[in-house]
Amino acid sequence: MIKEIKSVYTKEKRKITLFETDNTIYDKKVLIIGVFHGEEPQGEYLINKFLETKPDNLKNKLYIIPCLNPDGKVKNQRQNSNGIDLNRNFPTKNWEITTKKDYFGGNEPASEIETKFLIDVLKNCKPDIILSLHAPFKVVNYDGPAEQAANRISEITGYPVKSDIGYPTPGSFGNYAGVERNLPVITLELPEDETNERLWEENKRVFEYLANEY
Repeated sequence: MIKEIKSVYTKEKRKITLFETDNTIYDKKVLIIGVFHGEEPQGEYLINKFLETKPDNLKNKLYIIPCLNPDGKVKNQRQNSNGIDLNRNFPTKNWEITTKKDYFGGNEPASEIETKFLIDVLKNCKPDIILSLHAPFKVVNYDGPAEQAANRISEITGYPVKSDIGYPTPGSFGNYAGVERNLPVITLELPEDETNERLWEENKRVFEYLANEY
């Protein structure tokens, strides 16, 4: 049902893997990404729960990165092992050097192994929509032409839709893929004060929607 098609190793030699579903006939292509930020592991849990259901006969082809930032996850920190926020490291028009704090995007854009890996995935897989799983705001944020999908996901989860997260995000993946490349990007912000089991109950139909309805 699912197979590994691409991988790379981080600075600390942890593996990042891209999987795809094996359906050769499909309508659209969906990319799902977990753990951009290491202290937000909820997305990987939901992805693995979905895969445990062994979904079959899918309408759409799924590309899945369960954990983009394994070094950060092990350290329970937002940034990768170089102290860089991957969600500020993309080569966007608004990228800028910021202070070396939680949101530091590096000394130059696309400097990180993880960022380069994801850029290459976009180039080769050409997804029709992207779901990036984050925490902790309990909102459905979107970039690019994704409002309709965001509204549907909001109906499923009960989380409100927000087109603006409320603070600047230079070099973000949403800017890179959604704003500048006109791809529908959903950033599903999961609440951090709920159990993983509760999050799964709230969000399992999001995966079903992307796999079979979108």
